[in-house]
Amino acid sequence: MVSRWHFLTAWAAAIAASFITTASSVAQAAEPPNILLVIADDMGLDVSPCYDLGTEKPDMPVLESMCRDGLVFDNVWADPTCSPTRATLLTGRYGFRTGVLSQLGGRNATGGIRTDEVSIQRLLDGAPTAYAHAVVGKWHLSDTTNGGDDNPEIMGVGFYSGLIAGAVSDYYRFTLTTDGASKEVDGYATTVFTDIAIDWLAEQEQPWFLWLAYNAPHTPFHVPPAGLHDRELVDDPAAIAADPLPYYLAALEALDHEMGRLLDTLDPDARANTVVIFIGDNGTPGQVVQQPYSRRTAKGTLYPGGIAVPMVVAGAGVTRKGEREVALVNTTDIFATIADLAGLGRETAEDGVSFKPLLSGGEAAERSFLYAEYETAEAPMTGNNGWTIRDERYQLLMLDDGIHALFDVAADPGGTVTLLDGGSTDAQATAARLQELGEVLRSSR
Repeated sequence: MVSRWHFLTAWAAAIAASFITTASSVAQAAEPPNILLVIADDMGLDVSPCYDLGTEKPDMPVLESMCRDGLVFDNVWADPTCSPTRATLLTGRYGFRTGVLSQLGGRNATGGIRTDEVSIQRLLDGAPTAYAHAVVGKWHLSDTTNGGDDNPEIMGVGFYSGLIAGAVSDYYRFTLTTDGASKEVDGYATTVFTDIAIDWLAEQEQPWFLWLAYNAPHTPFHVPPAGLHDRELVDDPAAIAADPLPYYLAALEALDHEMGRLLDTLDPDARANTVVIFIGDNGTPGQVVQQPYSRRTAKGTLYPGGIAVPMVVAGAGVTRKGEREVALVNTTDIFATIADLAGLGRETAEDGVSFKPLLSGGEAAERSFLYAEYETAEAPMTGNNGWTIRDERYQLLMLDDGIHALFDVAADPGGTVTLLDGGSTDAQATAARLQELGEVLRSSR
């Protein structure tokens, strides 16, 4: 009996090493995938390859190859600005739960991320197979109330190096913070972050999760280094101010080049076992936004142009190659999906739903609505304070200044015509249904 017990124990251990049973009883391969999350700062659908909105597109061959070899998501919502979205990615929770409802810094700060939140990195520490994890690039979740430069480590990040603040004043000279220590560096930010990420990856001997948050193409608009783009650009402040769009697109092209350089450094086995999630953190800035959006419906607003973002997933486990997915996805869902990919199951995020099954044609838990909220004290953006909710077709906008609107985003992706103006019975009933759904959610604060 003893030998039989040891045999069964060894057999069970072998099975456990080969398969991780998720909460949904779906078996995963023994070697969990590496996970690369790439965040583009201020990139909306109107400038994104693989989406039909907008007319001027950057040349991004690496991202376009991901679209051909992976899955493009058509209905993804972030929050209107950087910090709130990053908080949802980090915790899988809406802003009214974390308290991060607007951009950190200046008069409009609502406080950094609370240090008692369960970050995705803290969650991964309990994965069946130990994950190494790092954040490289823009953080934008800390202030003097939650540890400042040490905040990433306080939140459980294994290695951090990047930009603690929300932006740089100069892409070629900026303050780099590495595990709490800051110094001025000379170098192009997109390249510096890529180099740091490459060096960290070269040291890894276990499955890893890398959060690579570029600050490109966020302002200031500028001329990236030669070799990272092919545009003829004049490095002149007046020329940039007069026509910033080509410079904004060039920054995206530089990002794409460097993302490709990083992927090329992975050995074939690591590359084959890496799933890449590419996402924008909010809509395009008003200075460079394109139709069907406008300055008043771009970044910093709860209109579609401020919160509808691109997302493409490719690599390990993605069998739906070159396909599109219409399922509703919120940025809180990325937390749940990363946890699911790491073998932690699907019941991990309070406000997130894992979309991992969709990557291979399976059925994911149904998400019936998307939600976003914004609360700032900074004029004139206070006019966008409020909340919004949508189902598969309609978006209800509820602003604090009394503006209420209902858009058919399936037919009117720019949110240019509110159906409430006509006062039809169907529109009123749809608005009432969505409002009730939103208020039930908000009552769970």
